[in-house]
Amino acid sequence: MIEKKDIEKLAHLSRIEVSEEEKDVLRKDMESILDYVSQIKEAVSQVLPKEAGELRNVMREDNNPHEKGLYTKEIMDEVPDTENGYVKVKQIL
Repeated sequence: MIEKKDIEKLAHLSRIEVSEEEKDVLRKDMESILDYVSQIKEAVSQVLPKEAGELRNVMREDNNPHEKGLYTKEIMDEVPDTENGYVKVKQIL
């Protein structure tokens, strides 16, 4: 629980003047913020570390692949320039 002296100390460190009414409002606001942070910490602590950082393949299995070259002609017809069955592009290096 945050006390009035904690708010006064923070105000002093921040070099701001805080009225008595503002101290009460700030105390309530900070308590609600800290309660929310503790809820987040509790939720995060329930996640197992292995699950949180585990790498896994999220791509689907390719159960029914189409035959090789089935769409090559249609794709190559859309390309502006080709050479020997490859897409020809400007040299970049």
